[in-house]
Amino acid sequence: MNNIQNKKKEFIRLNHYLSNSGISSRREADKLIQSGIVKVNGIPVTKLGTIIHVNDVIKLHGNRIKNKKKIYILLNKPKGFITSTHDPFNRKTVMSLIPNFSDCRIFPIGRLDRSTTGVLLLTNDGFITEKLTHPKYNVKKIYHVLLNKKIHDEDIYRIKKGKIFLKEGRVKVDFIYREKRKNRIKIGLHIGWNRVIKRIFKKLTYQVIQLDRINFGGFTKKDIKIGCWCFLNKKEINNTLKNFFDEKN
Repeated sequence: MNNIQNKKKEFIRLNHYLSNSGISSRREADKLIQSGIVKVNGIPVTKLGTIIHVNDVIKLHGNRIKNKKKIYILLNKPKGFITSTHDPFNRKTVMSLIPNFSDCRIFPIGRLDRSTTGVLLLTNDGFITEKLTHPKYNVKKIYHVLLNKKIHDEDIYRIKKGKIFLKEGRVKVDFIYREKRKNRIKIGLHIGWNRVIKRIFKKLTYQVIQLDRINFGGFTKKDIKIGCWCFLNKKEINNTLKNFFDEKN
């Protein structure tokens, strides 16, 4: 039985292999395959669902691709940093806050705009990236929001009942409530529209002064100080995701 299981582990879908190598998510890997730039043992492969052997020679743009050690970094992002691997305007990016892994392509999961702080995961694991970013998984995000003025009860009611509409459609939140300070809000939602929190409150004539993501798919800042980070291992990643998806079911 063990020999059979080991044999099975020697074979893997091509898109999964590319994802594991840190090249892209599996969804993006499918696009790369369909474009014809991926070769297996020297032969271009365009068929989705192709199964390969782990010892096959996989090349992208003529460069050999190998599965690499998975790296997971949990960062408490400070204000003033772009959530990107590089910036054409030479602004500071979150990559300058973590170690330089020259042999691995580490990238941030789940964008936070320049002024937003909080939980950010960086990795070279395309499978985890897809789990936390694809809309079908409905990953929850929780934020602390500081507004420029006291929020009225009727506006909280409107947000809670889905009476706010943006260009993408009706805004649905998981919860929203006002904290002790009358202009401080805690809100949870799973939609991933661009700058959605700031746009919700702008629609109601409020300005977001501070925005802090405190939970992203079950990952929290724990005791990580602003601007600091820690490594996570695969077990911690899997347990967090398992608990998160178990809560949804």
